[in-house]
Amino acid sequence: MTVSDEVTAPAAAPTFAALRDQLADAASAFAATGVAGDILTGMVDDVDRALSQRLEIFPVCHHSPASGLAMVRRLREKRPAVIYLELCEDLRPLLDELRNCTLPVAVQAFASEIDGFPKQWAPLSIVAPITEASAEYQAIAYALDTPGVELVLVDRSTDHVFQWSPDEDDEPARQPEPGDRPEGAPEPETGLHGDSVGIEIGDLRPRFDELEQYLLHHGKVRHWSEWWDQYVEQPLAGADYDTYRQVMVMIGSLFRRLRRGSTAVDENRERYMWTRMREHLAATGTDPDRCLYVCGAAHAASRVEQFGLESEAAFEITPRTATVWHYGLIPSSHSAIENQFGLAGGAVSIAAATWSKGLRRGKIQSFRLAGQPGGAKPAKTKAVVPAPVAPAATDRLSGFLSTPPLLDPLDEAELLEWSVDIARLARRNGYLASTADAIAVFETSILLAGMRNRTRPTPYDFQDAAITCIEKDRVPGRRDVRRLCEILLGGDRIGQVGYAALPPLARDVLDRLQPLGLDLSKRTLQRALLDLRSDPHLSSCSDLLWLLRRLLPSDAVRPIMGSRGLGEKSIQESWDLGLGKYQRSLVELGYEGVTIEQVLEQRLRREVNESGATAAVALAAVEDALVFLGSVRLADELGSRAVELLAAERSVDDAPEVLRRIRGLLDYFRSTATGLPDWCARFVTAGYAHYCTLLPSAFVADDTGPAQVTAMLGFLFGMENLALSLGCDHTQLELAVQQSHPEAPAKVALLWAARFQLGLLSLPDLRARCDAMLSNPLVLPSFPDYITGFVQAIDPAPTLKPFVVEVLSKAFGTLPDTVLLPWLPGLITALRRQAPDLVPPLIREAARTFPATLSALDTWIPPWSLAAAPPPAPEALAPRDPVTTLLSAHPATCTALATLLGHETTWEHTTPAPDTLDTPVTALVHRFPRAATALAATVVAP
Repeated sequence: MTVSDEVTAPAAAPTFAALRDQLADAASAFAATGVAGDILTGMVDDVDRALSQRLEIFPVCHHSPASGLAMVRRLREKRPAVIYLELCEDLRPLLDELRNCTLPVAVQAFASEIDGFPKQWAPLSIVAPITEASAEYQAIAYALDTPGVELVLVDRSTDHVFQWSPDEDDEPARQPEPGDRPEGAPEPETGLHGDSVGIEIGDLRPRFDELEQYLLHHGKVRHWSEWWDQYVEQPLAGADYDTYRQVMVMIGSLFRRLRRGSTAVDENRERYMWTRMREHLAATGTDPDRCLYVCGAAHAASRVEQFGLESEAAFEITPRTATVWHYGLIPSSHSAIENQFGLAGGAVSIAAATWSKGLRRGKIQSFRLAGQPGGAKPAKTKAVVPAPVAPAATDRLSGFLSTPPLLDPLDEAELLEWSVDIARLARRNGYLASTADAIAVFETSILLAGMRNRTRPTPYDFQDAAITCIEKDRVPGRRDVRRLCEILLGGDRIGQVGYAALPPLARDVLDRLQPLGLDLSKRTLQRALLDLRSDPHLSSCSDLLWLLRRLLPSDAVRPIMGSRGLGEKSIQESWDLGLGKYQRSLVELGYEGVTIEQVLEQRLRREVNESGATAAVALAAVEDALVFLGSVRLADELGSRAVELLAAERSVDDAPEVLRRIRGLLDYFRSTATGLPDWCARFVTAGYAHYCTLLPSAFVADDTGPAQVTAMLGFLFGMENLALSLGCDHTQLELAVQQSHPEAPAKVALLWAARFQLGLLSLPDLRARCDAMLSNPLVLPSFPDYITGFVQAIDPAPTLKPFVVEVLSKAFGTLPDTVLLPWLPGLITALRRQAPDLVPPLIREAARTFPATLSALDTWIPPWSLAAAPPPAPEALAPRDPVTTLLSAHPATCTALATLLGHETTWEHTTPAPDTLDTPVTALVHRFPRAATALAATVVAP
């Protein structure tokens, strides 16, 4: 524990002298050291110092209904002419657009390209969520709709937020509290803020872990949000303004003094804000008595005697960096606020319910921006008139601390309504809840409240009781009981940015999609059907939807029917559109450009020019430029960059991707009227030389897999004709293959396939090598890897498909079960992992090789067995019909076909036999008929 190193405060005024002496005596009686006394008396001094300032300080806590209610009362009583608000000063222009939004929303500052910060920080994003129950929104609504009132934001700019970012040791990141949501439970809309840095007005939470744990334990609560609601929100919701102000400053002083780490950042923020207020007062000549300073309670307890209005100490504000910031409004939600700031699940929804109840109980009319959707018509605001000088504050703090809080009586009607509604809601979501469960929830809520020393059950007591009585071992639907309670007590309210507050790009997208006839502001999925044949004017909507599909999250724009590729367009399309749900992503696109096409073009250029860009990335960018933008000019520019990247690469990790994309692009350009562009020719020649150079090292490198080698061979063999026509030398490929000496079985098989394709290895030699491996028991365990290599070699050498079928057939036909069964799982997993796309062609080749019927299989002779059989006697080759006579007279045709199939041909010219009945075989059978008769009886026996 560290105590803030504040200077000695002046003697307390008589207003709080009695309280100060009482706390000092208590500290000396119960504490062994004087540290406790310094803390307690310092808290009283901080309260007195804040209340004695001429500029009225209004302490708040973020998303606090008590702060919001006190703000409404104070604004209607004092009617200040100037409101200084603790919020980043460069966000002021956005506040006028709040009247076009449905709360909650978040004010955002975004920077994708940074200058002056570490590159790994990009992109930078800051959000400040605003809810209707917050004190800051009430101040904003009052200032913007009241004539003669000025709203001034005085906190550091968004650029300074990152300039002053403390070290991790100084400001630990707040994590969600344990028990906020059960593991695996759905968290709807919690990601609306993404990875943005959250800015909150009035962060009141102990930064001293032992203190927080002590408060939770003795308060008999599970998390901080529940403690704050029970011991601060409820007592202050109906308190008068002086009591609220003094208690909030005291709490802010306590948390400010009991904390770990340095307070330098907080003090710099306070100096920054007081400097801005002094500058404004000096420039406008406004009377400080007619101003109101709204800040967090911890800042209200600052050392204003050093840097307040009366201070003459200058604070130098550092200039901003060259980073260009973009500003906008994005939708927010209660769950997103809870997730970002580590609040308990449902805390903001419960705060909203407390706010509504406080307005009804106190008959208070809140402030609301004129024309804002989603609420009742606001009351007319009157012009500002000078308010009478308020009397000096009296000591309300002593009475608050010495008087036990008033216990709210049990509201049986409200609790009974909750119990019945949660049972009904649980039944709708699959739970077997009944009236007995509703009664159990009612009684358990009262029991838990009594165990926690309160008469009236809070929403947290009711939630615990419902989970105890209704929750089962398994959640039957999408929502558990905890989530159902949150929905019942207010639900996850989700805001929306209005059309007028959207950036130009978002408005342009919505305007261009109007022909679909859908209300895209809805958060539900909507189905769009496009018949491009009967309604050609919808083609522009189709193009825009495919662009949004490329740039937005996958669920924002999802195609159900139809596709878009190189040279491919659908005549009918069906889409599921959720732009209302993903409005934030659409808004952030507006920070990058004016139109969606401009954003995609900028992203493609940025992708190919980044330090980690590869040739595969550049080819993908070329394809996107052609498919989504139809820009040949941009495709040529990106293609030229692809040639540069390929020549500069020193690895072949992306070879499969490069081969797949360049094949598709070449096929596309060959189908166009203009033919191949210049960059394609340069890419093929550069790739041929590049892969020939790297092929020997790729064969032996351990970090290069068979898939990469296969892709290199596919590029070299598949594009060899085009490369040779462009001036490449075939000798390069032959030398690269001859210099390769792999050791891995799959790569050895690929090398044999490459040598076969080049004519350096004949098919009989290849067959002999495989037969030798099948007969060698030491090689059998690695034989699946050889087969995997042969299967992958089908891509660069398609003529090997019959041979691969032959090798597999021999293996399954000759190996015993003791060898085959342990060997088979490895073969299957190897093929699935390394050659999934090549197995279907192999199966089709096997279907052409094997007979189609089971009966034909009995008499089927494998073609490779015939090829391996010894040549028949000359007498057996004698022609016996017109077909054989014709083929013998013209052997060139059969020779060409046999060569194509990979067989060597040998023609022997013989004279036909005079009579088959006079051969020695028939003579022998006629001489000994009993042996032939016995054999025939054996064959035809049943």
